[in-house]
Amino acid sequence: MVVRLARSESVAPEPLFMVGAVSQYLGAAVAVHLFDEMGASGVALVRVFGAAVMIIALRRSWRRRWTASDLGWASAFGIALAAMNLSFYLAIDELPLGNAVAIEFTGPILVAAAFTRTLRSGAALLLAAGGVVVLAGVEAEGTMRGVGFALLAGMFWAGYIVLGHRVARGPAAVDGLGLGMLAGAAAITGFGATEVGTAMDSPAVLLLALATGLLSNVVPYWIDQLVMKRITQHRFALLQALLPVTAVLVGLAVLIQVPSAQELFGIALVIAAILLSRSVKGPGGTAAGTGKRATD
Repeated sequence: MVVRLARSESVAPEPLFMVGAVSQYLGAAVAVHLFDEMGASGVALVRVFGAAVMIIALRRSWRRRWTASDLGWASAFGIALAAMNLSFYLAIDELPLGNAVAIEFTGPILVAAAFTRTLRSGAALLLAAGGVVVLAGVEAEGTMRGVGFALLAGMFWAGYIVLGHRVARGPAAVDGLGLGMLAGAAAITGFGATEVGTAMDSPAVLLLALATGLLSNVVPYWIDQLVMKRITQHRFALLQALLPVTAVLVGLAVLIQVPSAQELFGIALVIAAILLSRSVKGPGGTAAGTGKRATD
């Protein structure tokens, strides 16, 4: 599926991104069953390492000639990605999911704000932020430790967006994603290695963990690389607002969780932001929605 999408430049960024978002939340549904078997750090480690091995094997990345620059950027990108996964799992271990999502979203919101150049793009950013806050339904509960992990996840999410654009537009691209995640897995090994023993002892748990890596990392992050090649960092950061929207839709379809009027209002705000951003000019004057290479 991903290979076919990679060969189709005619597919708009939004549908591509939605495929990745749906896969990401299906992976989250699988991961829920793992928290009783493995700690949050262990799940994050198996998820990132398994996804790295899958991409490297599929791409045969060892055949590529790597420069020191390619290796450096891919490693930095992968470490940000792995740290984002780890921090978010640690946050939702202590905070309500809505709280953690709302706090973590400060990362992409700040990236979008940094690349805002017009009144219209600023309005789109405010609509997206408002929609996410409404959907997240932030509550005043949780621990300061959990809040700290969520803020850390948001910081790494911002790094993922910025570094991901650099890797996506370089010669390594998807190969850089696989190698980067391998470096990221090595970086977080100290946090999750002691919790991986359960997965090694149980084939069923290991398969579920690898399925989480496939659904939550391989498919969505591969698609992110395809999308990042074609749109600006500002536009990509706005597209991140589709993630909580997708969570509501997946909850309705899979878990029969009917959205409330408040959630529907949030969805409407986010869709309005995406539509408004289609004609916004990105950095360097490139149309954010044209699919042309944008200026870094």
